[in-house]
Parts: sequence; C-alpha cells; structure tokens
Amino acid sequence: MSLTLLATTHRVAPGLLSWKAWETLRSATRVLARNDHPLLPYLQEAGVRVEQVGAPDPAGLVAAARAEGGVVWVADPDGDERLMREIGQLVLNDPVDIEVLHGSYDLPGARLLDLVSVMDTLRRDCPWDAKQTHASLVPYLLEEAYEVADTVEDGDLGALREELGDVLMQVAFHSVVAAERTDETAFTIDDVAAGIVDKLVRRHPHVFGDVTVSGADEVNANWEQIKAAEREAKSGETASVFDGVPMGQPALSLAAQLLRRAERAEAPAELADHIASDEVDDIGVRLFGLVREARAEGRDPEAELRAVSRVFRERVQDWERAQKK
Repeated sequence: MSLTLLATTHRVAPGLLSWKAWETLRSATRVLARNDHPLLPYLQEAGVRVEQVGAPDPAGLVAAARAEGGVVWVADPDGDERLMREIGQLVLNDPVDIEVLHGSYDLPGARLLDLVSVMDTLRRDCPWDAKQTHASLVPYLLEEAYEVADTVEDGDLGALREELGDVLMQVAFHSVVAAERTDETAFTIDDVAAGIVDKLVRRHPHVFGDVTVSGADEVNANWEQIKAAEREAKSGETASVFDGVPMGQPALSLAAQLLRRAERAEAPAELADHIASDEVDDIGVRLFGLVREARAEGRDPEAELRAVSRVFRERVQDWERAQKK
C-alpha cells in the first residue's frame, strides 16, 4: 500500500516531467488530480487515465492507498502543503508508505520567472505601478544602485541580497513598461537578457571562442577593443574613447572615468594640465586635479570622498547625541 504525491513546479512548462515521474504515472493503479490542473491535457495525451476531482479528500486518498496501493496524487504546482500536512496527521498511528516524487525541478534562475509574473500583475492592477514611466523610474534605479554601494562599503553582505533584489526589480519594471509599446522601441525582459548574454559571449572570446589570453590585463584590453569596434559599427563613424560615458553621473566618478578612458587611449597627459580658469571655475580645476592625484595613487576619488563623508556624518551624529544629554 503506497501513496505517491507527484510534485511539479509552475516554473517548468507543463508536461516536461522526469522519466521516473512518467513511469510512476503509467504504472499507477489510480491517478488523481484536480480538474483544473495544468498537467491534465499532457497526461491525457500520453494515455494516462486521470480521475479528476474538485478538491482532494485526504482521508479518501489514504484509504485508497491502503486498499489498492499504487495511488498517485498529482499535487498542485504550489506544493499542496496543507494537503500533505493533513495526510501526515492521518497516517501517524497507521502508517502508509508515502513518497514525494519530484517530477520537475527549478533550474538556477527559475525564480526570475516569478519576478516577471509579479511585475506584470503590479503593472496591471496597482494604480501607482500602472502610471510609472521610464523617466519617473530613473530616480529609484539610481537610489537602489547607491544603496547597493552602501551595503558593500559597510560590509553588510546580508543586506546586499535585498538591495540587489531592489535593483533587479527596477530592471524588470523598465522591461514591462517597454513591452507595452507597439513601435520598434518595444522590448521585453527576454530581449534584455538576450542582449546581455550576446554581449558577454561576444566580449569573452577567450572563454567562448579560440582566443588565448595571458591574464586579466589582456582580458580587459580585449574587452575595450571589442567595445570600440562595436561602437564604431553601430555609429558608422570612428569611435571616440569617450563614447558611452554617462555625463549625468556624479562629478567625481565622471572625472575619474574620463581620465581612465583617456589613459587607455594613450591621450597626451598634458591635455589634463593647466585647464584655464577662464574656461571653468578655479575650484573645479582644483577638484579635477585632486581626482587626477587620486587616480595616480590607484584610489577611487568617489569612494575616498564618501569615506570622509561617513566620518563627518558620524561626528555630527555624536555631537547631536551629546546635545541631548
């Protein structure tokens, strides 16, 4: 006497079951499932006779297993946890062989499908989510990215998972907004994923092709060369080393990135010297000089200023607490 609870995941297309699951279904004495189970059409197509019920009867399933054996209950994709608990209570004093057979498993990344589904629902049913645009979402994307940086700098790796989830949600949000358009600018989350996969494969010929590299420095050099070729192919013009640099980023990061790009292009160092104060304000010139100094020492000027800002914040907070005593 045995009862098999066949578990599946909604993140795998119905009908894609393991060989053991199909063998169990075909050899079972009785197979039962809810009358709206997504697997039903595929089981019927495969010739598996299924008894359809409106709702499962735990006592009936246990009684059938004791009397006949070889009974299979096709669990709902959500797991049927309540049913399993009820069956467990029923067999405490009069055991029945019960097996949970996983007919399909989530692959790595499968929960991303849930994110796509949730974002589709929110876009449709939540008034706030429904009115958002790419432009209105940009501040949230930047805010979430800065919160990721904060958790890394604080060493709070436990919080990092949550903050990365917030960034991922913004990617999914922009994608669902874009999918609503009907012109050539429309795209889906799958298009976003396909684009980055293609880019990563293209820019790692030493992994996915037959290019040989000597180390990380050569990987980086190849990456920059491939990027430049891509930009030139896209624009049809000779690419600038500054193509793709976001001018709207924080000023210290911008200056550091421009200097880094110029160094890679082997631009003359003197181009950064003696920027006339009649072109820009003198304080800007001095700040730019400090960025160059930080770059020369292998430091990130943005991170250095944030570190000082954190110390200042702590001192002011200590002062505030002292004032309240």
